[in-house]
Amino acid sequence: MASLTGAMNFQKSTCSPSESSFTVSTLYGNGIFTTIAVLDAKPVFWVNHWKRLIRDAATLGVDLSAFSEKTVFGELTKEIAASGLSDGRARITFSDERSGEIWPAESSRNTSMSILVGERRPIPAKFSITASPFRVNIESPLVGVKSCNYLENLLGIEEARSRGFHEALRINHNGHLTGGCMSNVFWLKQGRLWTPHLDTGCLPGTTREYIIENLECEETRQPMDTLGTADSIFMTSAGLGVVRVHDLDNRPFDHIDHPILHVLKW
Repeated sequence: MASLTGAMNFQKSTCSPSESSFTVSTLYGNGIFTTIAVLDAKPVFWVNHWKRLIRDAATLGVDLSAFSEKTVFGELTKEIAASGLSDGRARITFSDERSGEIWPAESSRNTSMSILVGERRPIPAKFSITASPFRVNIESPLVGVKSCNYLENLLGIEEARSRGFHEALRINHNGHLTGGCMSNVFWLKQGRLWTPHLDTGCLPGTTREYIIENLECEETRQPMDTLGTADSIFMTSAGLGVVRVHDLDNRPFDHIDHPILHVLKW
């Protein structure tokens, strides 16, 4: 079991290098993960996270038959307790440990699980975003999946950070806004709350799901330019909670006290 307390004391998975070096997870990044907010030492939206893990595992062919919901939840709560953190985040990863046909090798199990627990992502006082040059391919079999093959997202956010921004918004090949590299996006315009439709290639975040269920919000397909006339923008994720955007490409937005900022108590 991998464990991370705060930003220190990282421990490697218990599987040995001889077992894991030639798996489809190691060679091709086949695996799934979810990041869960931790509040009062308890995981938030657990049922929704588990449902997404099951759905994504089926999409990528990751075998979860050895992991019951009860067992995984028990391991998660144990790691949270061991971390000593009351408020933070946790990541559950399922890695495909099978041998691939291209580079066959011995494999003693189908899937491994690791859990990381740590503090919440630091949030700057002025959260700045920009447009990413990397588009979302809505025809990709990975669209909407929380896959361990996450390099494209990381490259997107690193490119934005190299220009002095904290997150980047991506569009698909139809020109529709999808969301951030590592977050979902909502915007307020003339008193109405909007967010990209899932068929744009938007990731179905659990925080996004909760907001849509608890606030009046309309899913839509809009170009990036739509945000230029928005009254306010918000980014959401398990690691961030709900963050009010200070500026988009250095164009500042009004500090509107909308209910989205209070719907989640973390």
